[in-house]
Amino acid sequence: MKAKTVRDLNVRNKRVLLRVDYNVPIANGEVGDTLRIAGSLDTINYLLSQNCSIVMCSHLGRPEGKPDKNFSLAPVAKKASELLGRPVTFIPATVGPEVEAVVNNMQKGEIILLENLRFHKEEEENDPEFAKQLAAFGEAYVDDAFAVIHRKHASIVGVPHYLPSAVGLLVEKEVRTINGALEHPDKPLVAIIGGAKVSTKIDILNNLLRYVNRLVIGGAMANTFMAAKDQKIGKSKYEPDFLNTAKEIMNEADKRKVELVLPEDLIVSKSVKKGPGHHVLVDKVGDDEFIVDVGPRTVAKALNPIDFHGTVIWNGPLGITEVPAFAHNSLVLADNIIESGADCIIGGGDTAAFIDEAGLHDKFTWVSTGGGASLELMAGKDLAGIKVLER
Repeated sequence: MKAKTVRDLNVRNKRVLLRVDYNVPIANGEVGDTLRIAGSLDTINYLLSQNCSIVMCSHLGRPEGKPDKNFSLAPVAKKASELLGRPVTFIPATVGPEVEAVVNNMQKGEIILLENLRFHKEEEENDPEFAKQLAAFGEAYVDDAFAVIHRKHASIVGVPHYLPSAVGLLVEKEVRTINGALEHPDKPLVAIIGGAKVSTKIDILNNLLRYVNRLVIGGAMANTFMAAKDQKIGKSKYEPDFLNTAKEIMNEADKRKVELVLPEDLIVSKSVKKGPGHHVLVDKVGDDEFIVDVGPRTVAKALNPIDFHGTVIWNGPLGITEVPAFAHNSLVLADNIIESGADCIIGGGDTAAFIDEAGLHDKFTWVSTGGGASLELMAGKDLAGIKVLER
């Protein structure tokens, strides 16, 4: 990564505009998952050690460019204060005179959190004037919002045009960890890719084939591969327009001598919303059944904990993990990885949420805070918020 990190930036005694990703679940006014807030603490504490005052900004949800109390960051400021052990003052505005008055009177060591960036449509439009207003709140800018660092939004790619800028410690570690797993892994390198659609993961699958020794495909995405092999998938969803793409990926894996693991057995059900399901071999799916999980034989082939000593990249659960009855074999896979002692990078998004829900977060080498950003990084793409800092 060519972009400067916060350690390369002269921030001592300065007021720093810090872009964080505090897009966290909130229910009844309480933050439900603190992974992303906790991920920002190293950068915040570093800035405090440099005698900075800190103006934090973030988005939350999709308020469609206008204020909506359901997407206020007020509860997040409270939780961030608890985790930091010091006050984080919430400002109920994002730009304007109210913010200016507070910012101009900040003391060293003071931290404020502005209201939701996406209460202004100019954020997602990457409006230069909005970026300039945000930049006016800092003497330096640090982007530690890995989960949205691939977005071309004003607070990500606009602000760096007006301030000395760098990435934060979380972004640095995310990029180093994910790139390191691809480029310098302990072999063999196994990638486990689930999720719903081949269409959203073509680039990552093709890029991974350059690095991995084994590629495991699960989730609803595997249905398209099975259909491409003329296997029955019952009433399960698949992407008929991407059957040829699936065939091309299978052919490329064969050409590169990458072991491609597709489901050999499955859990099927008459409903995708509730169990129970039952176990079948891959050629025994009924016409009125849905595929809801992979089977135990497939999990064992994906990774045998007894004889595996390598590196794992996992992005996307293998089944419909929101339904407990259909999460079993994703849990077995998680346990197998943990038992093997392998380095394992969890690629954010649904997989990270699943791992957190299972209470296994601390058992893995790294759990990414960004689903989409980690996917783009694994696909070999430039991340817009880092690219702008490399100029």
